[in-house]
Amino acid sequence: MNVLIVGSGGREHTFTWKLKQSAKVDKLFVAPGNAGTAAIAENVAIGVSDFEKLGEFALKNDIDMIVVGPEVPLVEGIVDYFKADEKLSSIKLIGPDAQGAALEGSKDFSKNFMEKYSIPTGKAGTFTKETLAEGLAYLETEKAPYVLKADGLAAGKGVIITESLDEAKATLKEMLDGKFGEASKSVLVEEYLSGIELSVFVLTDGSDYVIFPEAKDYKRIGEGDTGLNTGGMGAVSPVPFANKEFLSKVEEKVVKPTIAGLKEEQIDYKGFIFIGLMNVEGEPYVIEYNVRMGDPETEVVLPLIKTDLMDLLEATANGTLSSQTLEIEDKSATTVMLVSGGYPGSYPKGKVMTGFDDTEDVILFHAGTSQNEAGEVVTSGGRVLSITAYGSDKDDALAKAYKAAEKIQFEGKYYRKDIGFDL
Repeated sequence: MNVLIVGSGGREHTFTWKLKQSAKVDKLFVAPGNAGTAAIAENVAIGVSDFEKLGEFALKNDIDMIVVGPEVPLVEGIVDYFKADEKLSSIKLIGPDAQGAALEGSKDFSKNFMEKYSIPTGKAGTFTKETLAEGLAYLETEKAPYVLKADGLAAGKGVIITESLDEAKATLKEMLDGKFGEASKSVLVEEYLSGIELSVFVLTDGSDYVIFPEAKDYKRIGEGDTGLNTGGMGAVSPVPFANKEFLSKVEEKVVKPTIAGLKEEQIDYKGFIFIGLMNVEGEPYVIEYNVRMGDPETEVVLPLIKTDLMDLLEATANGTLSSQTLEIEDKSATTVMLVSGGYPGSYPKGKVMTGFDDTEDVILFHAGTSQNEAGEVVTSGGRVLSITAYGSDKDDALAKAYKAAEKIQFEGKYYRKDIGFDL
């Protein structure tokens, strides 16, 4: 099969790496890709939202399957675009249509979905500019800390948590005044859930599902989970506190009603559901849904899967996922993210990277990299490189990842040295 992966980050490099191992895959393309994907597949200079050019490329290159990495093209309707075109409709896409992608694209939609299908979650109210007064009054009935979420996609920056009621009120006004553009035309004020977070990943064909290994990622830039939010500074899988009893509760109380709800709503969902959870005194509560794999969680989850990923994706597209058995490695995997100096604020690009050949016992997944005219690998993003290692436990894996993190060099390099510290 000829496969096109859409995206350019560490998640997409990991998908490329995993699918490269399948005997079923003939040609592998990545649009637009990065320096890491260029080494094992063919990069294509097409943006993730340029559906017309992606369609033309798919026809010209006899693409059988498209794996959509990021959320934006899914929310914008890439699946609907291909389905609606007679020439493109036979190409299999991994990812939900726009209706299904609303689980991530609209916090209000997903909250209503959870409430309708009795999926445990924090209570919330949704407010617009017209109902600002009601929103301010609602905040007064809530306890600190206060959680405010932009309804739409805000590149991971649309959630504000504050201890101060005055700050919460001011933030609500700012958000509804366009702090996050269209994304914050509606804002959810949500109950704060106290516990420890983790993510569970489900692959579904709309009827059946498989549950991938769970993971915990680290969002804050600073050690001890301090400072600004990022796209993710590292991840660990499996998660030590997520024992069989807890994961059984996740399946019964969250996964099964989610799949049943999608069927009830007649949503054609063929792809990943990434469930952000809070473990509150041993009970799972859903913080959010995402409609794709996480990043950097993909960099620890896919390496733990023994089963041919192409078999799983093909069965998903064909609606035969119940015929598949998922085999998992009996190991731990961890990843440490190297980022550009200044990230998540402004940062320089084009810094030459060295030391790749000096690393051992790790897999290097490129995120924000490209090649300069001299053919050198250079930085091109805030999150630059994800260093994944296996181990008998998380500490063993982290020791290998950190050893490699010292070897990779580029000006301004930063990484957190405490991934997994709270487990």
